[in-house]
Amino acid sequence: MELIRCENLRFTYPDQERPALDGVSFTLEKGEFVLVCGRSGCGKSTLLRQLKKNMIPYGQMEGSARYRGVEIEQLPDRQSAAEIGFVQQSPEQQIVTDKVWHELAFGLESLGVDQRSMRQRVAEMASFFGIQSWFRKNVRELSGGQKQLLNLASIMVMQPRLLILDEPTAQLDPIAASDFIATLKKINTELGTTILISEHRLEELFPIADRVLVMEQSRVALDAPPREAARSMAAGVASEMLPGLPAVVRVAMASGEKAELPLTVREGRLWLEERLGEPPEAAEPPHAPRQKKEKSAEAPAIALREVFFRYARGGAELLRGVDLEVPQGQLTAILGGNGVGKSTTLKLLTRSVKPERGQIELGGKRLNKLSEEELFTNNLALLPQNPQALFTELTAREELEEALSEQKLSEEEKKTRVDAMLRELELERLEKTHPYDLSGGEQQRLALGKLLLLKPKLLLLDEPTKGLAPFFKQTLAALFKRLTGEGVTILMVSHDLEFCARHADRCALMFDGEIVSVGTPRQVLAGNRFYTTSAGRLASAWLPEAILWEEVAAGCAEASTPRS
Repeated sequence: MELIRCENLRFTYPDQERPALDGVSFTLEKGEFVLVCGRSGCGKSTLLRQLKKNMIPYGQMEGSARYRGVEIEQLPDRQSAAEIGFVQQSPEQQIVTDKVWHELAFGLESLGVDQRSMRQRVAEMASFFGIQSWFRKNVRELSGGQKQLLNLASIMVMQPRLLILDEPTAQLDPIAASDFIATLKKINTELGTTILISEHRLEELFPIADRVLVMEQSRVALDAPPREAARSMAAGVASEMLPGLPAVVRVAMASGEKAELPLTVREGRLWLEERLGEPPEAAEPPHAPRQKKEKSAEAPAIALREVFFRYARGGAELLRGVDLEVPQGQLTAILGGNGVGKSTTLKLLTRSVKPERGQIELGGKRLNKLSEEELFTNNLALLPQNPQALFTELTAREELEEALSEQKLSEEEKKTRVDAMLRELELERLEKTHPYDLSGGEQQRLALGKLLLLKPKLLLLDEPTKGLAPFFKQTLAALFKRLTGEGVTILMVSHDLEFCARHADRCALMFDGEIVSVGTPRQVLAGNRFYTTSAGRLASAWLPEAILWEEVAAGCAEASTPRS
């Protein structure tokens, strides 16, 4: 049974020449699980918002978007609220109350559900989602993963027929994201809820999706089952998404697999066993020990020595003796789950919070001894997790121009630099767009561009790849490579293990407020069962040092080469 039908849907934001949606047509059947993907700015978020009445953006719309045969704009408000649920990227943007149980009940209260039915439905949904142990907590006490799970539960308690999710795992660590996606699968299979989800995290969604809908240049470029979609991408259709395909798919295609492609790690391991035989005895993975003091002629760009921190007197310690040295001119990534202290570490470096005890140095000088002028001369810049915190202007171009407003440059030179940054970050066609009207990935790029125009020597990045399509991550990696080559030191906090494995010089794994492992990406990630790349999980039994899909593919090729 057809639940959603879009026919030749066209939508243009105010003051924009190019449409955000340009003739989009597709259907969504009852009970389907459909993944929407594509590069940042291709129209994914705009499309999803067209399917929820109170979230339709302002602009000019043509064509048709119907829910169960009725134009979505014409749906009664109560029906739209009850039957179509929407989960956004940022958990904080959707939570409206102070307590977990209040949040679960809020939607039902808005619908006028009676107290007896409300209590029963809240209890049932809290049990389904495993929320009982934190049912009466204040939402401020929750981790990012718990907040997003609460968002999902507070929508599902209204028993929607259609659940729409716009990059819901963007701010979650790999384990929390995996748990969240597993919950979505459970909702789809056990409750029969139709799911339409936009995501860049294809690794875990490809295996459970019924169809993959790839958008390109504001249109639907590909609509097919996952295995067929992967073959089409390899053949050149919507090929920009090829770098984001699951590692097991890329390994199989690189090995010349002509039959059915494996999609899951389980299928991939069986596929590998056919080619590599039974896995050998488990080998000792190449883990790095706790960080050792390194002897270097120059002081590290950043040094944290036995740093402790808590947000409130008498509260729990968030950082518990952090020791970390960040070499100059390198890309160092801090990894770890939500709530372990990664973002707090960046805040300490900008002096927005002060350590309880311990010592922090920038370029060999103690941070607490630096004047504001000296700190500025270090050219330290922070990209926060929420890029909107940096926006003050009305257009993307004006945001970049504002970054240069205090620079002693001619107007011509300022224009040249802004034009170059718009090109480098692929934001040229969006220069007149209000920053808040950009997609999440585009906002991330604009905020980064604003900082780069300041030419910082030390760049602090909090989740810089959040919301970015696989294609643009390659562009970002090349940009980081150029910056470190010019002597810029980059310290990034990230949940994107695939990006860090491929492009970071060093990784530091954080747990329980401490740095537990420091080394190359291979030393920190290889051999792990959970906190590793998808290629590492796939092939650890045969190739314990492999963390990239190319390394697994090379291992398969070597095994199939006849020995002379």
